[in-house]
Amino acid sequence: MTKPALKPIVIALSVALIGIQIAVLHAFGQPFFAASGRILIWANDPFSPDMSQQLADWYSFSHIIHGFIFFGLLRLVAPRLPLGARFLIAMSIEIGWEVVENSPAIIRHYREQALAAGYVGDSILNSLSDTFIMLVGFFFASRVRARYVVPLALVFEIFTASMIRDNLTLNVINLIAPAQWAPIRAIHAWQAGAEH
Repeated sequence: MTKPALKPIVIALSVALIGIQIAVLHAFGQPFFAASGRILIWANDPFSPDMSQQLADWYSFSHIIHGFIFFGLLRLVAPRLPLGARFLIAMSIEIGWEVVENSPAIIRHYREQALAAGYVGDSILNSLSDTFIMLVGFFFASRVRARYVVPLALVFEIFTASMIRDNLTLNVINLIAPAQWAPIRAIHAWQAGAEH
């Protein structure tokens, strides 16, 4: 049995949420595209100015995991809520995060980290792509059993940590833990080694 398609009202509200995302990021002064003027499908170098500016990069894996998490949590706390409503809630949370992540205070905080010394926030293109990628993760989790989704999330975390010395878990730790905490200093030292 196939799941019902999203209703027109859900699609309309989704478009409105995207409009809010674009408007707020524009008000923050975030550029629509990378300063290079190029539009790339993938930005590979975590130290490149194209990181967080293009359609996808290493942090796209984190946004897929966001979708997994949002679907799982919403299924747990609101199992009777229609999929369309849960979709809108997940989308709202992701857009809320994109707005917070690109606020001047959070950009300044990220710049204190080894991998984000030159971080200027996301381009609007990248931010919209992050939201779309989260929705891919959300819909994937809605179709696949949790016993497959959870290991896949762990594979993504291990893979990105091995490739660029960063992932969703480390990102959250860096965001909320005190900068002078010894484990954070150790993480920053390890991440700084990725440049060599």
